[in-house]
Amino acid sequence: MTAIRGQQVDAPRDNILQQAFALLRQHRRAYLLTNLIYYAFVIIGAAMVFAIPALQSMMMEGIEQGFGEGSSLAPLVEAYVNEEVLAAAGLTFGVNLVLGSFIYITLPSLIIPFSGLLTGVFRALLWGFIFSPASVSGVTASDVLFGALLVILLLLEGQGYVLAMFGAYLQGRSVVFHRRVGAETIWQGWLHGLKQTALVYILVALVLLVAAVYEVVIAVVVPA
Repeated sequence: MTAIRGQQVDAPRDNILQQAFALLRQHRRAYLLTNLIYYAFVIIGAAMVFAIPALQSMMMEGIEQGFGEGSSLAPLVEAYVNEEVLAAAGLTFGVNLVLGSFIYITLPSLIIPFSGLLTGVFRALLWGFIFSPASVSGVTASDVLFGALLVILLLLEGQGYVLAMFGAYLQGRSVVFHRRVGAETIWQGWLHGLKQTALVYILVALVLLVAAVYEVVIAVVVPA
């Protein structure tokens, strides 16, 4: 182990996956708090639909337009409709990693410290709008089973976004409190945060890959 201004740095013998998990252990409180906030806002969004059902209708109309014919996401829909399992999984993984995680959460954080935390929370709220059952009347056993499968998906895919938000926290911390990470300047802190974010993205990618496969299974394989 080596030390920089009182902080320990992982020795070269640690592989990148071990270093990524080490960040979670080192900042355990921040990681757990990010989980709590994200999933709490999913629940809040779902509860809001019970009070204002129109929220879900508005979201579904927006989704139909975003995934409609001619849109950039249309190939993803076609892969599911045509039951192209590998294509559906690959496209789902790519969209969630690039669009849902990097562009929506990480990129803003590279420009404005901690902003990815806000965009991540907003995404969680929208998820609540989309996936809220809206009503519990007339629920059947099959509805309960599908709901359970959906909850697992929300936990899996949501964890990918939680990790991206965790990376946004590390990035912001390294910039705003750059001396705490041993950096002399804000730029050095920014680079330090970028390296930490890159490590976290190994976990983001792994989780979203599992989530994409699971989503295709419950959407295409199981119904068949």
